[in-house]
Amino acid sequence: VQLQASGGGLVPAGGSLTLSCALSGFTLEALSVGWFRQAPGKEREGVSCISKSDDSKYYRDDVKGRFTIFRDNTKKILYLQMTRLNPEDTAVYYCNAVLYGDLYWGQGTQVTVSS
Repeated sequence: VQLQASGGGLVPAGGSLTLSCALSGFTLEALSVGWFRQAPGKEREGVSCISKSDDSKYYRDDVKGRFTIFRDNTKKILYLQMTRLNPEDTAVYYCNAVLYGDLYWGQGTQVTVSS
């Protein structure tokens, strides 16, 4: 399983970005997938994920109503649509996948929100 994240950038507060994570080596619908982020000096934290079992979605409280996770199983791409961004969202964003208990990570994409 290989993951390639992209779509990060510099945006002003209140702006929007959509991150993409391209998957290879396995079928997307067979995996639980998600997004994490790591801000400077902080631990990596979960942002959002989709369960493979029932397609349920999870969001951390401070992104609910602003971020949307979705996937295109045909294209094998996982997305994270982010709106109303604020400086606290600044971080490196990583996509990940879980397969048979093993974790796979993409390389990360930088999101910087200016105030």
